[in-house]
Amino acid sequence: MKKLALSAVLLLAASGAYAKEWSVIRFGVDPSYAPFESKAPDGKLVGFDIDIGNAICSQLKAKCEWVENAWDGIIPGLKARKFDGILSSMSVTDKRLQQIAFSNKIYHTPTRLVAKKGSGLLATSESLRGRRVGVEQGSTQEAYAKTNWEPKGVSVVSYQNQDLVYQDLQAGRLDAALQDAVQADLSFLKTKPGRDYAFAGAVLQDTKTLGVGAAIGLRKDDVELKQAINNALAEIHKNGTYDKIQKKYFSFDING
Repeated sequence: MKKLALSAVLLLAASGAYAKEWSVIRFGVDPSYAPFESKAPDGKLVGFDIDIGNAICSQLKAKCEWVENAWDGIIPGLKARKFDGILSSMSVTDKRLQQIAFSNKIYHTPTRLVAKKGSGLLATSESLRGRRVGVEQGSTQEAYAKTNWEPKGVSVVSYQNQDLVYQDLQAGRLDAALQDAVQADLSFLKTKPGRDYAFAGAVLQDTKTLGVGAAIGLRKDDVELKQAINNALAEIHKNGTYDKIQKKYFSFDING
């Protein structure tokens, strides 16, 4: 009987019956990257990532809690268990995979340079030599610029958040800014402050520094949570929730 009971327990465990149920999932976020994550005038967190996170939690019958954290400390915050996952436009890169795990891809968008209209600048080290380029600290764009441009005479200036990058670009303290193209287009170029600016040069490609798409960052030992999130993500694709959310923010397929 004992052997039969043990076999039953092992069978239940294998089937996931004893898997941890997440009644609350805390997502770390840096709300300075509209339209993915930002703050509305009333202080409420809004954006594509916020809606996706809430949809995942709803699918898992869990409550979403959002924990604000500066971008340059967001991976240490995850490791310190300040939150359970990072849902904040984080690209999957080899360097980050050495520290944390990731869910399946949520979306993939290109990286582009922004400069004043008529500047003649291109997204190359030759064109930007002696110029100042702003990037968000801890971003894949910072990694790209410091790896490929800084050794060739480009001054790469890092900022705590993207809003500060645009502020210094408008003030003339920067010659250009490097960031996610969708974020730049919708949250800067198509706004009044960005009307005198435009994309400069071609889309940048480099899987080593820029990654292969954005996903939810997770601790490596939270295997069950990763599987639960991946299952929920697959379901919101299947039931049309993902498509409904992306159409709220974009006129194209952001899933890449």
